[in-house]
Amino acid sequence: MSTHTPAPAPAPAPGAVPVELAETAASDLSAPPSERGVAVVTGGSAGIGRAVVRELAARGWDVAVLARGRDGLAGAVADVAGAGRRGLGLVCDVAHREQVEAAATRVEAELGPVEVWVNNAMASVFAPFSDTDPDDFERATAVTYFGQVHGTRAALERMRPRDRGHVVQIGSALAFRGIPLQAAYCGAKHAVVGFTESVITELRHEGSRVQVSMVHMPGMNTTQFGWVRTTEPKHPQPVAPIWQPEACAKVVAEVVDHPRRRTWVGESTVYTILGSWVAPWFVDRYLARTGVDGQLTDQPRSTMRGDYLDAPVPGDAGARGEFDDQSWSWSPQVWLQQRRHAVDVVGTAALALGAVTAAAAASASVRRRRGTPAARVQRWLGR
Repeated sequence: MSTHTPAPAPAPAPGAVPVELAETAASDLSAPPSERGVAVVTGGSAGIGRAVVRELAARGWDVAVLARGRDGLAGAVADVAGAGRRGLGLVCDVAHREQVEAAATRVEAELGPVEVWVNNAMASVFAPFSDTDPDDFERATAVTYFGQVHGTRAALERMRPRDRGHVVQIGSALAFRGIPLQAAYCGAKHAVVGFTESVITELRHEGSRVQVSMVHMPGMNTTQFGWVRTTEPKHPQPVAPIWQPEACAKVVAEVVDHPRRRTWVGESTVYTILGSWVAPWFVDRYLARTGVDGQLTDQPRSTMRGDYLDAPVPGDAGARGEFDDQSWSWSPQVWLQQRRHAVDVVGTAALALGAVTAAAAASASVRRRRGTPAARVQRWLGR
């Protein structure tokens, strides 16, 4: 657990009561447990993690939130309480395995068995690789890559003996295509894919019913770009097109309910991944021309909220960043992914109905041909 001197506790949000023990915030834990179970979201105090916390609580899950910032934790727990569910916020730096393990133990003691674990916490350095301090690069890797490793380990140590549970890795289009200014983040997300594929095959080898899913995101309007460490003189921004985190969180919730090994969110994610497979040389040249300027606004770096790499930025930032006027909430691909299970069921039923109809039509055609005078004569001559 954290050994630094804690900042003064924020005023309790409605439905949330900060608890000084282990620097936590909790809603009314004496309320009846959720019939759905307990979900853990790392990095759930802000950005896409905060949107996932809200969406899961709205769908009936009790939610534990692991993050560093007390203000954001209190706000996230208040969101869970506002949805009528039990919430628990734990101060935890996922780069440290011992903290993640202690948090998992506390969650099960307070809320009950963890059924879903969403690994979302991340950190980045917005700078050319040659300008990135080696310690900063290692810190971003420790949070973004080892944070998912530690979370997966803590989840599986509890889920495998019960032979049930679901781990969801929040990935990115940048897990398949590196871009300028984000070498640490891209490298870590690539590593998460390789690690997760190994875990999936090992679970299948042992016949486990524990599920592991990956959800790969597009550029999103999250808090990340207001407090990422950067050496650039201008304020960073997401790679366009930019998506609102709530739209992407609905896809995560769909995957929680209906596990799927890999899900790509947004047309831009599909194009990025497929383009890198088909014509990586073209993507290299395109990103060399547009990738740097396309990730910077006209605003100076001094307008950012702060720097979150080593310590949380004070305040409750919520889910969204500063780019509402440029962000999308809907597209055909995202709409389908938000309803993927229902679409698959309807599609399968339609295919089955089509096959039955085609078979019936073929059978009727054969019977008609056999019933014609010419067919009867041919059959008589063939005797």
